[in-house]
Amino acid sequence: MHRPSALGGALAALATAAAGVLVAAALSTTPAAAATAGTGTGYLHTSGNKIVDSTGATVRLTGINWFGMETDNKTFHGLWSSNPWRGQLDTMARLGYNTLRIPYSNDALKPGATATGINDFVNPDLVGLSPLQILDKVIDYAGSKGMRVILDRHRPTSAGQSPLWYTSTVSEATWIADWKMLAQRYANNPTVIGADLHNEPHAEGTNPAATGACWGCGDTTRDWRLAAERAGNAILGVQPNWLIFVEGVSCPSGGLSNVWDNDPSNDEDCGWWGGNLSKAGQFPVRLNVANRLVYSPHEYATSVYHQAWFDDPTYPANMPAIWDKYWGYLYKQNLAPIMMGEFGTTLQDPKDKVWLQNLMAYTGTGVNGMSFTYWSWNPNSGDTGGIANDDWTTINQAKQDILQPYLIPPGGGTTSPSPTGTPNTSPSPTTPAPTGGCTATYKQVNAWQGGFQGELTVKNTGTAAVNPWSATWTWPSGVTLASGWNATVTQSGTTVTAAAPSWASSLAPGASVTVGFTANGTAAAPGAVKLNGTAC
Repeated sequence: MHRPSALGGALAALATAAAGVLVAAALSTTPAAAATAGTGTGYLHTSGNKIVDSTGATVRLTGINWFGMETDNKTFHGLWSSNPWRGQLDTMARLGYNTLRIPYSNDALKPGATATGINDFVNPDLVGLSPLQILDKVIDYAGSKGMRVILDRHRPTSAGQSPLWYTSTVSEATWIADWKMLAQRYANNPTVIGADLHNEPHAEGTNPAATGACWGCGDTTRDWRLAAERAGNAILGVQPNWLIFVEGVSCPSGGLSNVWDNDPSNDEDCGWWGGNLSKAGQFPVRLNVANRLVYSPHEYATSVYHQAWFDDPTYPANMPAIWDKYWGYLYKQNLAPIMMGEFGTTLQDPKDKVWLQNLMAYTGTGVNGMSFTYWSWNPNSGDTGGIANDDWTTINQAKQDILQPYLIPPGGGTTSPSPTGTPNTSPSPTTPAPTGGCTATYKQVNAWQGGFQGELTVKNTGTAAVNPWSATWTWPSGVTLASGWNATVTQSGTTVTAAAPSWASSLAPGASVTVGFTANGTAAAPGAVKLNGTAC
């Protein structure tokens, strides 16, 4: 089963069918001074089966994939939409996704690489930037929200995934050199916490003539465990603070079973691409820096491939034992943390809802549960769809409702999803007014026929913090809100309300907040600006 590469998607292949497919995504770049309870303080490391921060506090990564940088566009998908890139990250953080996994291909890192598929009117600050420069901006902004970023080498080239970490055109040396470059680029930025070395190593060729990625076979040209050690140690030589995320394979032999040869020695138990870590206990990845290894399996539903276990008469009661066998044992035996790098579903098959509910329960609740990054934010994932709807603005509430109890927002805030799949925009009725007053300044960033982009900066000039804060303004009749960021921005009639996000609800004395927006209609400055009812 192969999806067009432009669609992306989270992928899988099985032993009995050399089915293939997929794509993934992730996130960010400035010093993460904002990272607090939700994503910890400083760089992260491991302790047994836990991920912990620089103070030793347990951190659970509850993230999402944002793909596109691994495709021909060489940058995030959805930048063509009417929702600015910051607005999309605002929504991810508001919903409780504290980590961004960003897939890329080595093509996007080449000198002269060009990012395409960007709406210049909505994202004028990205015009002319290289894929890496756009990545820098996304990392910076995600870090300002307390989010963390995992970089995922998803494909050697934008043409498609590969069973091995190298191809005839992208060598192992190039793979490692590019990882070292990224580790150096973000070496002093704790927003970026680690490297997912290669996406979905998997079997190729029919046993006994295997040509795909094996685990523990000892063949240096195919043994993914040994390659992960070489790349992981090279990265840690440049940036010893990074976590090294290692996915599984599909079949430990590296080849697909021949079920017709009547030779049971060639028939092995295979799993999802990147999802089989059954040999990692016997053949663990050995890194030169202790407490940096995180195993990162992938797990999918029937919308990706109809595995035999979905037809078991005991389904879904049979699933925990399957998860235990492939990767859960590593966590349960306290051998290493698990960060499920991809899992997702369209929810169109009733079995898929049961699958997702049971998988989330299996990961555990609260900060001590297994970490994960859901596949995906993108609605254009061919196998799973996304958390975002096709407008890249509203959300798929059915999926979000299942994930919500397991999400730990960046910075330790609280989430407030709306039952309609649109932002919860109601400010608290007891919101205090600033003691003293406020000032407001406006900057028009861009304008085009039929619309414009602006930034309104509101400063608390009072003597007490405003928590939660809420700014309002008016527009002339005919001007309508298209999108907003740095707050939950809504419009009723001619009045626009920007409500504080959960991760930055308080506006201290002397502090200011800049609310960005795009609007339809003739460009007009905000009028009658108020902070919690006090005129500015």
